[in-house]
Amino acid sequence: MARAPKPLLPLHDGVGASAVFCPPGPWATLAAFLAERLPLVADWPARIARGEVVDETGAPLAGGYRPNRRVFYWRQHDAEPEIPFAEHIVFQDEHLLVADKPHFLPVTPGGAYVQQTLLTRLRRATGLAELSPIHRLDRETAGLVVFSLRAAERAAYQNLFRDRVVSKVYEAVAPVGEGPWPRVLRHRLVERGGESFMQMQAVAGEPNAETWVDLVEHLPAGLARYELRPSTGIKHQLRAQMSAVGLPLVGDRIYPVLQPHESPPRFDAPLQLVARAIAFVDPLTGLSRSFARGTATIVRP
Repeated sequence: MARAPKPLLPLHDGVGASAVFCPPGPWATLAAFLAERLPLVADWPARIARGEVVDETGAPLAGGYRPNRRVFYWRQHDAEPEIPFAEHIVFQDEHLLVADKPHFLPVTPGGAYVQQTLLTRLRRATGLAELSPIHRLDRETAGLVVFSLRAAERAAYQNLFRDRVVSKVYEAVAPVGEGPWPRVLRHRLVERGGESFMQMQAVAGEPNAETWVDLVEHLPAGLARYELRPSTGIKHQLRAQMSAVGLPLVGDRIYPVLQPHESPPRFDAPLQLVARAIAFVDPLTGLSRSFARGTATIVRP
């Protein structure tokens, strides 16, 4: 049976409601169930008393446990690392919002980050409860992220990335590599197992990752600036492919060697990778949309 759509509940300081399903079970109270189901939250009785656990209508819940329903709450962290860099809205209309994300800022809530994410900051600034990204950037990568304003339209935009009809341009800094330039990198990337699960590795087999790369500027200290144009969207694709050919990106703490997690991160040594531009034909309006850091171009057919 299909799950009912998530109701549109109000934002709490820019954070959308999260849902948890209540199965049949032995719990006497809602607080007891939530404490077992989500044990990292220590104050369920207090949250329930404040009316911060609700049903699909937004009505506060309390008292005994009732199975076979969804309850909703808002994620929060008391000691969340602060990201001291600002995002910028490049473009906004009735369908899309395009933001320029700084290094270190996650796109969506997860792990230790809720308020300090691009999505929460933008929802808080705009009041747009249905705002949602249609693609992702790594937390360490800076640059353009496109958001859908309406939940009903989100899938049409996400399908652009599934169908590989989006043009994306990145800039990166890495060691100077031997030519000829430009060249196309083709690899088969798969996730490593064990403690290095965060890494992708290049293995033998049919390529699933392809990126056009050009060296565009020589820099001091044996470094160079590269332009990268991926035609596929594998996890960590640009970082993994450049590392695979001996050109790991400056500031990369995952490739070629996975380094220990830092909290807070070293803000003085960002990953030298930026999503500079993105372009596609809008599936709803038919307009040719092209966005670059600081500019937006809309071409009518």
